[in-house]
Amino acid sequence: MASATVHPVPVRHPVDHVPPAPKLVALGLQHVLAFYAGAVIVPLLIAGSLNLDTETTIHLINADLLTCGIATLIQVVGVGRHVGVRLPIIQGVTTTAVAPIIAIGMGVTDGKGGVESLPTVYGAVIVAGLFTFFATPVFARFLKFFPPVVTGSVLLVMGTSLLVVSANDFTNYASGTPALKDLGYAGGTLLIIVLAQRFFKGFLGTLAVLMGLVVGTVTALILGDASLDAVGEASAVGITTPFYFGVPQFNVAAIFSMVIVMIITMVETTGDVFATGEIVKKRIRRNDIKRALRADGLSTFLGGVMNSFPYTCFAQNVGLVRITNVKSRWVAAAAAGFMIVLGLLPKAGAVVASIPHPVLGGASLAMFATVAWVGLQTIAKADLNDNRNAVIVTTALGLAMLVTFKPSIADALPEWSRIFVSSGMSIGALTAIVLNIVFFHIGRQSGSDVARTAAGGVSLEQINAMGRDEFVATLRPLFNQQTWPLESAWEARPFADVNQLREAIQVAVLTASDERKFALIEDYPDMATLVLADADSAHAISADRGSIGLDELDDVERERILDISAAYRERFGLPFVAYLSTNDTVDSIIESGVRRLSNSDQQEKRVLLTEIVEIANDRFDILLADANPVRSAWDRKFTEVE
Repeated sequence: MASATVHPVPVRHPVDHVPPAPKLVALGLQHVLAFYAGAVIVPLLIAGSLNLDTETTIHLINADLLTCGIATLIQVVGVGRHVGVRLPIIQGVTTTAVAPIIAIGMGVTDGKGGVESLPTVYGAVIVAGLFTFFATPVFARFLKFFPPVVTGSVLLVMGTSLLVVSANDFTNYASGTPALKDLGYAGGTLLIIVLAQRFFKGFLGTLAVLMGLVVGTVTALILGDASLDAVGEASAVGITTPFYFGVPQFNVAAIFSMVIVMIITMVETTGDVFATGEIVKKRIRRNDIKRALRADGLSTFLGGVMNSFPYTCFAQNVGLVRITNVKSRWVAAAAAGFMIVLGLLPKAGAVVASIPHPVLGGASLAMFATVAWVGLQTIAKADLNDNRNAVIVTTALGLAMLVTFKPSIADALPEWSRIFVSSGMSIGALTAIVLNIVFFHIGRQSGSDVARTAAGGVSLEQINAMGRDEFVATLRPLFNQQTWPLESAWEARPFADVNQLREAIQVAVLTASDERKFALIEDYPDMATLVLADADSAHAISADRGSIGLDELDDVERERILDISAAYRERFGLPFVAYLSTNDTVDSIIESGVRRLSNSDQQEKRVLLTEIVEIANDRFDILLADANPVRSAWDRKFTEVE
């Protein structure tokens, strides 16, 4: 009797698992709750600052929720093969866009705002969305101009500039002199948010802003200082239509501001995707980033068409995935369904539009201050001992605050240039970008002769004056245990610049005796030891950025790494050493090893030494400030995701 053939059942990644319907609904609603306050506060702030009436505000809220749902489906379900990262990510309007949108709206209407300003806003959003979609393949070329010191400075000036919007709502200036009760509502809302963040952990902690808005609004309703009349007047069902506020208008300065926003958003999305991939244990590759960014671009374009704003991954929902450990992308899709339903209910939008201004001011104060804090955290990733970074941050912040406190300064400039300096965000972003180019991308880099040490820094002049022992101790991290390359390089002093120092170390390795070369090679771990180590052990074994442990390898991948390392040792009697870039995978490591097995002994010895030199170069770039600033900024963006 013939035995039946058993076909193995393919293993489905938890990301693609579909939970039972009741659980799917509950988990989807949970994401909506965590997302809701952050989503609706953006159109509320924009509407309030542009002096839009209640009906228009309700329309913006509903358009936002509807498009959020569609944008989330684009990201988690995908469109074709090249759009959508297909991870549990919720899409929402980026708060990064609030300040420039307000500046655009006020700039084109001479400070009046109103519905007349919206076509120019949406024209800029549409072009920025198209830019994001088509610029994705060349994203790296743009990224070098946006290291942490620039993105952090932009986020810092955004957060601080937006505090003016919060202050206006906080004290309800529209009604004249601030009343004590306005301060009470705003302060009470802020207090609720702070207490919720202090005493609630996990999922409840993500609802702090929503709690503040609800408690503040309910209190105002009870005391008669808020009204739900607009809810009764709103339609039961409604849908936004494309270009509801008129044909888009395309203003060059407005488009420039929004493109800057989207470049920063691309950087943020990259970090969120890597963070989500780490949470769900799914390796993120370059194509995943491209699909995520294309989804952002398509969603932003759709936002401009459907009367909404630029879209990005919502970080609070990424945190919720970590808290709940529910990895299914279909939970995010369920949340998108609820958003779309809410976007079709004008009465739901009217409830949100009924939030009193002081309550909104208290909540927005917390949110915008958080944006500034994220900016400070980002700046901290730069070298704080480098005075050039200090100049970039302080000048950008100083000019941003100057324009924020005294917006009339822009009136002294030519009319065509006013929109670039009409808001703190615009002038701050431009200043940070331009100064970064001046200090780090034009001419000889004056900071490239400074080495990082535990003490904070040492100049090239000091290195040239060091004795052998001090020189070796300073540059000790470049190699594992062997120090003779540094001892030989010391003989080549003095060094005119950092590149001469690097060259002296390379020459020392490549021209040494065979005995020293073999000792150096044996001092490095083979690929099996390094790649199969966990992250902490891998860093202890090898501190360079390239040589990192690859987490979550399956049994087949582990066996392949062990096999190629053993075969290499048997063939050459040496460890299989290689410099690993951030793009390397198990497949690329195996392919390299197999190719190298066909080398002659002499050829492979040269290859091994070249790999060791490359590892030393990588550590050199870490140890010496700005030895390779563009590469350092790029690598940190993709390897230091929290």
